[in-house]
Amino acid sequence: MKGKARISLTLLLTVILVFLSACGSGSDGGKSDPVIKETMEPTATVDPTAEPTPTPLPYAAPLTGIGIEKEASARPMAVLINNLAPARPQSGLTEADVIWEVLAEGGITRLVAIFQSTEKQDFTIGPIRSNRPYLIEIAESYGSVIAHAGGSPEAYGILQNQRKPYLDEITNAGTYFWRSKDRKAPHNLYSNLEQLRTGADKKGYSSEVELKKYIYLPEGAMNEADASTVEDAKEISIKFLLKSYKVGYKYDESTNVYIRSINDKPHIDMNNDEQLSATNLIVFQTGHKTLDDVGRLAIDLKSGGDALLFQKGKVMEAEWVRAADGMIRFHKDGKELALMPGKTYIHVVPNTSALRDYATWESASSAGTAAE
Repeated sequence: MKGKARISLTLLLTVILVFLSACGSGSDGGKSDPVIKETMEPTATVDPTAEPTPTPLPYAAPLTGIGIEKEASARPMAVLINNLAPARPQSGLTEADVIWEVLAEGGITRLVAIFQSTEKQDFTIGPIRSNRPYLIEIAESYGSVIAHAGGSPEAYGILQNQRKPYLDEITNAGTYFWRSKDRKAPHNLYSNLEQLRTGADKKGYSSEVELKKYIYLPEGAMNEADASTVEDAKEISIKFLLKSYKVGYKYDESTNVYIRSINDKPHIDMNNDEQLSATNLIVFQTGHKTLDDVGRLAIDLKSGGDALLFQKGKVMEAEWVRAADGMIRFHKDGKELALMPGKTYIHVVPNTSALRDYATWESASSAGTAAE
């Protein structure tokens, strides 16, 4: 028995040695580390072509609805801009939130540029021209200080007797304007927001007013309306009184804006050579009355009437109303229409003919690009 036990022990030791030798050997001469299996977490697949989701900006500009980093709290400044041919191209219009185009004497138009949300202050604005009572109404509807050069006797009566906030190059604020040597008077008067706001502060005009605003559509949305009241409108023509003056717009589908021209030529901002454009176009008609031999007008901005709203290459019939807050707003079936975020141009035409005689449009496929 003892001999068998020794043999069994010897065999056992031999097996153990062979086993240990096998465990220590390998293709790398026994230098390999043990294989450790790890459970890997699945990784997300990134699509390199996907657009990152933009983070919404914390504020929206009151008169454009455009998202901004800092709250736009400045008091609006309304600047009356000369629109005669010798005054074009004008300066500073691409920085305005809202631009009104309204008739003055002789069938020419004047522009009322409302500046509120731009952070820039030192860009040139002009040429600046004279005031009229209905232009005061437009400026006041936004709570603006109004900047101009001269005015009709009726306008001066309103400004002075009613203590309106105004900066007039001729009577009370000449220091804050300048004349350019590049043009002949009266088409050469300019200022900038920095100068005008300094002038408003010196005059003691409040810098804090209740800011009025339009309502805006969510991105990609449109106003709801009966399909029978909405038409394609890619090329738009607006006339006022003179056959020799025509405002045109072409809809740019890539940017959702209307590109502006005058007499088929691009309407340019001289500051940056950019063509003027707007996201919303509005045309409305109202009563115009000639007051004197000079041709000065009274324009009714209270009674309401027919309007057209152009957005995203479409046109919708609407009505304009003077709201309780003093703003002129645009309604359909008693409900205010929302604007698309962006700049708005408003055109006021007479009511001596149908509105569609002043504003015409085409659904031209060639209008998908900006004007040449």
